[in-house]
Amino acid sequence: MSEACLYHDSESYQELLRFVVKLRNVAPFNAMILQIQKPGVTYVASSYDWWHRFERKPKQDARPLLILWPFAPVVTVYDVLDTEGKKLPEDAAMFPAKGDINEKQMSGFKLLVEKKTASVEYVDKGDSDAGRIERSIKSVKGKLLPTYRVKINQNHSPPVQFTTLAHELGHLFLGHLGPDKELSVPERRELTHSQKELEAESVAYIVCERNGVKAKSAKYLANFVKHQSTIPDLDVYQIMRAANQVETLLGLNEHTKFPSKKDRLTAVSDIQMKLLDT
Repeated sequence: MSEACLYHDSESYQELLRFVVKLRNVAPFNAMILQIQKPGVTYVASSYDWWHRFERKPKQDARPLLILWPFAPVVTVYDVLDTEGKKLPEDAAMFPAKGDINEKQMSGFKLLVEKKTASVEYVDKGDSDAGRIERSIKSVKGKLLPTYRVKINQNHSPPVQFTTLAHELGHLFLGHLGPDKELSVPERRELTHSQKELEAESVAYIVCERNGVKAKSAKYLANFVKHQSTIPDLDVYQIMRAANQVETLLGLNEHTKFPSKKDRLTAVSDIQMKLLDT
């Protein structure tokens, strides 16, 4: 089939093979068809299976996915994110996150990011694809300037989307996409993929925990510490700086405030007057 040409490089081909291996409840060819229709799918089932095995049913506006079936042209199945009903175990979600972040707040964060840094696009993806950030270059008045686009899975809950936003902005401010003088972003593209992910997860952990969201970042970092006796060449300063930039961009700073010079002088004068009165 012509769609097979989508997998023209080794990375995308390996991703396809991993996906086919993981999705064991459908035939390999059907798994490939599902990956083409909705990248990131983690588990699918028929309406019948969802109800009789999990007491769940497709949402009203659920997107049906097509697979081939013996003695029938095609049949429909549904991604786990397109179902509702009895609660699934927390481990069933690829990116579990809980917190008070709601859709209205996410809309506000989107406006702030788009005003100062990057466009934000919600995309229809499966559970294993939370999002990503992309960099491109545009010409403005003869100057080549970087631009960014953040993609977030529209099917995830607001707390998960918030975690994804923090993670992807972390990549940006950590310099993983390249330098940006306007945003005070250093050049740090030389890091390995695992180093970049560990740093971005560290930024997401800091931002989420400080703002009431419990995300998978904590488990990710705990597992890393458990299985690694040494920390790879991480720049802790850059991680803390990037976390501060993400919080500042999203309007989440609640730093300790100090009195102005005038207020300090007034306070000292009041103390002196009280001492004179005694």
